[in-house]
Amino acid sequence: MSTPAARLATPADWPEVSALRQRVFVAEQGVPAELELDERDAAAVHALSRDDAGRVAATGRLLPDAAGPGRAIVGRMAADASVRGRGHGSAVLAVLEAEAAARGQRAVELHAQVSARGFYDRAGYTAVGEQYEEAGITHVTMVKELPAR
Repeated sequence: MSTPAARLATPADWPEVSALRQRVFVAEQGVPAELELDERDAAAVHALSRDDAGRVAATGRLLPDAAGPGRAIVGRMAADASVRGRGHGSAVLAVLEAEAAARGQRAVELHAQVSARGFYDRAGYTAVGEQYEEAGITHVTMVKELPAR
């Protein structure tokens, strides 16, 4: 198995990105389909990682300035069950953070599922505020300051 790499997604990748999100969020986690896809996808920056067979294994999106000027939101982080814990999510997150920094964002915020909090802790995020329900799943807001450019 090779070390996972990630890159920004292109429009040609969207069918596979969307299919992965449907499998993870709708089929596996029970998120209503109408909540999973939203109008922000069209303007978002998407990233992906592929497995050794070339399938989209992980994805996420970046919404610059969505949490205020200079504060991006990372969301829709999803990894196929077959690759969890193998670095695909970390690779996607690193690409999204680099893109945020390149766009002048000073911080990244995300709404972490509590079950994934350790993943984000290890990536340098800090929880802020209390836990809350979003799409029927317990979340906590987490923030990471980005290095000055």
